[in-house]
Amino acid sequence: MASITKRPHVLSDGRDLIYYDDADTTLAPDRAPDLREAAPRPATATMRQDPLTGEWVSIAAARQNRVMLPPAELDPLAPATPSNPSEIPSVYDVAVFENKSPSFGPLLEDANAPRGLDDLAEVGLGRTRTSVGRCEVVCFSPATSGSFGSLTPSRARTVIEAWADRTAVLSALPGVRQVFPFENRGEAIGVTLHHPHGQIYSYPYITPRTNALLRSLGSYGPTLFADILERERASERVVLAGEHWTAFVPFAARWPIEIHMLPHRHVADFAETNEAERDELATLYLRVLRGVDALYDSPTPYIAAWHQAPVDVRRDEIRLMLQITSPRRAADKLKFLAGSEAAMGAWIGDVPPEKAAEALREAVARADRENPVGELPSGISGLVTAPPVPSDRPAPSARKADR
Repeated sequence: MASITKRPHVLSDGRDLIYYDDADTTLAPDRAPDLREAAPRPATATMRQDPLTGEWVSIAAARQNRVMLPPAELDPLAPATPSNPSEIPSVYDVAVFENKSPSFGPLLEDANAPRGLDDLAEVGLGRTRTSVGRCEVVCFSPATSGSFGSLTPSRARTVIEAWADRTAVLSALPGVRQVFPFENRGEAIGVTLHHPHGQIYSYPYITPRTNALLRSLGSYGPTLFADILERERASERVVLAGEHWTAFVPFAARWPIEIHMLPHRHVADFAETNEAERDELATLYLRVLRGVDALYDSPTPYIAAWHQAPVDVRRDEIRLMLQITSPRRAADKLKFLAGSEAAMGAWIGDVPPEKAAEALREAVARADRENPVGELPSGISGLVTAPPVPSDRPAPSARKADR
């Protein structure tokens, strides 16, 4: 049986880089070192509290320096070449590295870091906390264009393994309260790189969406996710179902394209999924995404958000859930958030969820015929880790707090 292999490396400025080799990889185990001159890392951002809502906003000015839609020959996520000294020194299957301009981190500990959930819940004027945490980039492929839906089942399985591994690692870091893997796809969503990739944010707080979920759990009870799944599986809103996962349009969908996916077994996050669940997800998720693209003649912009339970809050009640949302309401029309939705959070749905589910089922069937996913290679057996490769450069002082 073949295994997905994890190969830890360190970039010249001290950031972590991890290669994940496919179970059926054709790559040699060696990777080139990062020969770029080490650049100083940006200072960790500062969070400010909005006293009207109690929510925290990270003011991360370094993000203004992000690359904006570069040409393919200058793709910073492609394997490095002499003319393109990118973020990833070697050819790869899947690569994960710390974001150069993070919204949270690189510091994990600081004198002004949040001092627990009670500290974060207090409301006051002029309150600040250091934006400790970690932001990582997940490169799905060395190709300069595409998305998760364009991957092979084997590569999709590698990305899922990377999500599970990074969830476990990041959840164990000091100060991290919630880990969030996601993919933005399409310029209409605001992507700045066409390269097929996603990100993982590790927050020093529980996010507003999850806090709202906690309130619902407090009102409804601990069986909320199980009951939602049972009700949706019996409805006409199911898009695609397997042995371990079901994808459906939710009863109260906000967006013209909105798909949720739940595991049939209670798992709090990716790290708790088993191999059978990861295997099925590798093909089921691809079929869903290809169905979304089959709705129209051009690729559909979307956000694919993997909601996971907080690190240490009600993990026996909050279930791992995918939520795919797209503003595309017709071939040439987008839903824009106007006054009621953007200003007041009072949503108006444009498409009845049952009609949306019917269109998506037809699109998935069409994609299965015209752009079939294929089978996952047999005999994939989990993750093995190769010995870490140390950097040939000293880590900068800004990195010390991470260790």
